[in-house]
Amino acid sequence: MEIRILEDDITRRRVDAIVNAANSSLLGGGGVDGAIHRAAGPELLAACRELRSGPYPQGLPTGGAVHTDAFNLPARWVIHTVGPNRHAGETDPALLASCFRGSLEVADRIGALSIAFPAISAGIYGWQPDTVARVGLTEVLAYDGGVQVVEFVLFSAGLAEVFRSVHAELAT
Repeated sequence: MEIRILEDDITRRRVDAIVNAANSSLLGGGGVDGAIHRAAGPELLAACRELRSGPYPQGLPTGGAVHTDAFNLPARWVIHTVGPNRHAGETDPALLASCFRGSLEVADRIGALSIAFPAISAGIYGWQPDTVARVGLTEVLAYDGGVQVVEFVLFSAGLAEVFRSVHAELAT
């Protein structure tokens, strides 16, 4: 598996699937979630509403992952995952690991060979970037599925450097 760590806008990535750091409502929000919804267009919100009226009437649980089409994005699919919110007492790293592992499992089920992750829960949800990098990279390195390319697409040079540093440490 090839791992790429990039400073870029995840909504511009030409991969099979991008991961949305969604909130449990699946109805859009701020940060990466808001950017993905804006770039994908109103069809994404309609698809998420269908998920809410069907299999997820209470919303997607923390650590869960589900996919929709990507609509106006260059990717084919959006995999929505709900990261744990440290400020709300969700401090178990296993919940964060479940986001990465579950997204990879969804990618395998839909046939995605390439996937782009943001720094799930490292923003407003209060997780330290080095913890997110360590958990995310550990899950990706341990995963034995069909995904061939994993990108960590990060919004700042500092965040990308944290991921590169952790990746170098784990790869040795």
